[in-house]
Amino acid sequence: MKSFNTILHGKVTMRLGKYLSKNRIIELKSNDFSDTLTELLQTCNISDDPEVNASIVNEILEREKTITSYLGNGIAMPYIRRPISKPYIFVIGRCKNGLNFSNSGEHKDTRIVFLMIISTANEESYLTVLAAIARIFQHPENVNLILENQSINAFREHVRLLFGTYKSSVNSNKSSLNQFMLREAQKIAHANKCNAVLVFGDVLTETFDFKEHSDKLTFILVTHKTDTTMENYFDDVIYVHPFSNYRLSQARSAVIIGLTRGLLTQRDRICCFAGLPQSNVFDTISIFDIGKEFGNSFSNNEDLLAEGIHPEVLERLLAIAADIAVEGREGKSVGCLFVIGDIAKIKPFTKPLVLNPFYGYKEEDRNILNPFMAETIKEFSSIDGAFIVRGDGVIESAGSLIQASSEHAVQMPSGFGTRHAAGAVISAVAHCIAVAVSESTHQVTLFKDGKMMLFSDQSFSSPSI
Repeated sequence: MKSFNTILHGKVTMRLGKYLSKNRIIELKSNDFSDTLTELLQTCNISDDPEVNASIVNEILEREKTITSYLGNGIAMPYIRRPISKPYIFVIGRCKNGLNFSNSGEHKDTRIVFLMIISTANEESYLTVLAAIARIFQHPENVNLILENQSINAFREHVRLLFGTYKSSVNSNKSSLNQFMLREAQKIAHANKCNAVLVFGDVLTETFDFKEHSDKLTFILVTHKTDTTMENYFDDVIYVHPFSNYRLSQARSAVIIGLTRGLLTQRDRICCFAGLPQSNVFDTISIFDIGKEFGNSFSNNEDLLAEGIHPEVLERLLAIAADIAVEGREGKSVGCLFVIGDIAKIKPFTKPLVLNPFYGYKEEDRNILNPFMAETIKEFSSIDGAFIVRGDGVIESAGSLIQASSEHAVQMPSGFGTRHAAGAVISAVAHCIAVAVSESTHQVTLFKDGKMMLFSDQSFSSPSI
């Protein structure tokens, strides 16, 4: 299992739940954002001095003028760094009737405020933790779960369930078909010398204890939505946006992320256990030889990451690209290009097409790991040109033109336009990674050293069983 600094990777909420005690899950009395922050701080016991709490509130409100902590879906997630003894202090409040999030009256639908106090010692990991918490609240079903229950006890119980600190009972009425399919999947996995079983959890509508049937195989959950109850029964978790209702639409994406994280290697053979999303029935078993699938693209795991690129940053970038490909922007298809790597190597081959919208902002506010950046990135995705991203996640610019001489041209398959050609060229000359989203096909393509890998390809080289 990964260290706390890579907490974005798998079983994240089980580790974070210890920072959210029962008495810090409260019903809010205020309907004003400033007063709400004061209420939440009073439960944290950071200081008995009202002036200290007032200064914290003012600092948060001042920061709201630069970048909003409104996550969407009725959730606000303000945070602040302070010299505290613990790595984190979490407190969550529910406002049943909604509150005025700002003086302008916007976001009146805010119903939940999650305040995060971060130790100043956690300079490297806090954005990753913030992104992991945001993922929980980005799913409407999770929010509805803690809003629909009227009593404070039920509210607390469901919040603790989301953070893995409360054990719910596993549904004993498991499908006999799923149990049979799982037993067969294990037999097939062993017979084919598979290293891991990828379980596509979006199939399920109820909890299923895979650990009970795991037979010493490594089980990795592949899913789009956060479900801490399900996470408890797996060795690790990969979050991937499904590109369609195709049974294995997440498979190729999950393998790429597994490779960058070190969960999988190109020497591995894996068993995929899948079905139609939300059908609650597993009906597909596939054997996937990673080396054969990706052998023509990259020679080893290290080839997937250019020097200086953090794995969690590439994973976050791919997730945002997938969201843009699937959802578009305001109902319209959008195409865009991300370039990530060593800025000193990338800069000679770029020039601005527009004034840089990220210029002058703090690095933490324009880091791609910051969950509040997702909507900003999607908003600027319609601008011509590329996003330029440092390997540690800081966005340097948007609307950048990729320019290279004819000697740097890369041969591209038919059907790919100038955006993909630019991605291929910059990845070759600057030894970086480029990720392109096609406006017409909604395909996500990764480029490294001029070579391309289709991130959202829905086909398998190996047959289903």
